[in-house]
Amino acid sequence: MNGPVSDELPFWKTKRLGDMTRAEWESLCDGCGRCCLLKLEDEDTGEIYATDVACRLLDEGTCRCTDYENRQAVIPSCVKLTPQRLDELSWLPPSCAYRRLQEGADLPWWHPLVSGTAESVHLAGMSVRGRTVREADVPEEDLEDRIVDWPLCLGPD
Repeated sequence: MNGPVSDELPFWKTKRLGDMTRAEWESLCDGCGRCCLLKLEDEDTGEIYATDVACRLLDEGTCRCTDYENRQAVIPSCVKLTPQRLDELSWLPPSCAYRRLQEGADLPWWHPLVSGTAESVHLAGMSVRGRTVREADVPEEDLEDRIVDWPLCLGPD
């Protein structure tokens, strides 16, 4: 016989984003690192383009910020995600848990809250692990040459 089965739904299925505790909100981040890629904005159209250039604070192995608590002081352009700001952050990848839940979708099988392991996001190929270059290695004038479309792909559900 397997362990006890709970009929209780997980918090992300019962709470609105704005009603979550800080710990619940933070746990929604799947650790993919896609939002930590440098982006370029077309000045004429406002369109946002992702690059494969990782923020200097991104740990390329874990795909987590190396100074999360101080990231906005170190990188003033780093965006703090809040439920109130989600509507204005159209550059979030469609795989992002915050975006998915806001749009009424569920978390995918590879999300750590569903799978029970932080490695699942990497094993599913949804993270930036092994796909980025360091910010220090790319001159600013070469960023346009680093535009990629894979960060904006949904991935396996």
